[in-house]
Amino acid sequence: MNTEIAPSSNENQFQGITLLAQKRLLFKEISGLKFSEISDVTYDLNEKKLYLLSDEGILFVFEATFSDRIETFNAVRGMRLAKKEGKKFKKWRHDSEGLALDNKGHLYVSFEGRAKVGKFNQKGEMVKKYTLPKKLRDPKNYRSRNKSLEALTWHPRYGLLTAAEWPLKNKQKKDQTVYALNGKEWQFKAEAEQRSAVVAMEVMDDGNLLVMERSYSGLLNPFVITLKKVYLNKCKNKMCKSELLIKMNSHQGWSIDNFEGLAKVGKHRYVMVSDDNGNFFQQTLLIYFEVTH
Repeated sequence: MNTEIAPSSNENQFQGITLLAQKRLLFKEISGLKFSEISDVTYDLNEKKLYLLSDEGILFVFEATFSDRIETFNAVRGMRLAKKEGKKFKKWRHDSEGLALDNKGHLYVSFEGRAKVGKFNQKGEMVKKYTLPKKLRDPKNYRSRNKSLEALTWHPRYGLLTAAEWPLKNKQKKDQTVYALNGKEWQFKAEAEQRSAVVAMEVMDDGNLLVMERSYSGLLNPFVITLKKVYLNKCKNKMCKSELLIKMNSHQGWSIDNFEGLAKVGKHRYVMVSDDNGNFFQQTLLIYFEVTH
């Protein structure tokens, strides 16, 4: 079902992006699993498969093709993430938030709660658990158990990169950090809005990062989704240059929802997806757009 999030339906070019297609996803169940609470998304360009991850530990697979619009979008299957040999995750350990795919088609998932990153096969079974940098292993280092490894992406040079929703306790509140699993770090300034949190990131064509931040601080305040470019090769004392691409503000006519997922689907082209929080009044939106500078 088509939708419209922009302030004006007569425009599709806003700051640094062009909106190409906007859909509301109305699936109730896929393979008998409830389709809701989508926390991240990734795309296999070779197989033309779009993977959507629920924060309830469920992975949904779609056949999807993209041109100047979304050409095809068909549900294939849903599966519960599991430990080796299909053993179930305990309920409080399946808070899956970040999703990534490498150039060999391997899937990776990051989790909140007790922070971890795992490698998964096409059956949704975890085949490897990674050792995190020491500062990311201790739950006490995070500002809360629900503010840990929210974002995940795979970089062809640095491997898996992750970020906590909010900076760790020993960091300034606006000094966000991207972590490689080998311990390398990059910092950038979070947006000025209250409680602006990193919810997703994706590697761009030039090797820099497209980062999504979300600011929600109460029903009466603006709800703001920001897309920015973080330059991994333009850093001074680990603090990297960032460039604002777009700021979508609910008080400025944007009909946005709780966007949490981001995936590259073609050259300069991406999709972002929202989490309906299992709430009747919220929606799962899929927005297809192009970064234009």
